[in-house]
Amino acid sequence: MSRFAEIIVLARDAEHVMHHLTVHDDNREWHQCFTPIGDAMFEGANRATDECYAWVIQFRRRTWTGLLAHLESLEWPDPNSVQVLVHDEEDSCFGLWMIYDGKLTEIPLPRTKRLEFPSTITGVLLRTDDED
Repeated sequence: MSRFAEIIVLARDAEHVMHHLTVHDDNREWHQCFTPIGDAMFEGANRATDECYAWVIQFRRRTWTGLLAHLESLEWPDPNSVQVLVHDEEDSCFGLWMIYDGKLTEIPLPRTKRLEFPSTITGVLLRTDDED
């Protein structure tokens, strides 16, 4: 089943923690790799940098089942800085997850509601201000 999802991970000083997710690993449940977004991209510069605090990935199928649990289990140097943005194919906007008490928890966004949807991992996030 085709099912697109985009995920962005934001975290301070996490280059070492995220590195293993930027390379192929047959032992993972998913096979895509995160792409690091170096801080030079924010300057509009096209140069390599050692600093990175953003990583992106797109899944073309519903193959990222264990990703959120895996991210939650990592030894983050600054867990308070971790933000995971998830946009499933049917979502109206990105959902936001942050680590609270060691758990990756969805943060309720104003004027949104999440509905269960069997063919998704997180359900569907809808904006309520778009309703007629």
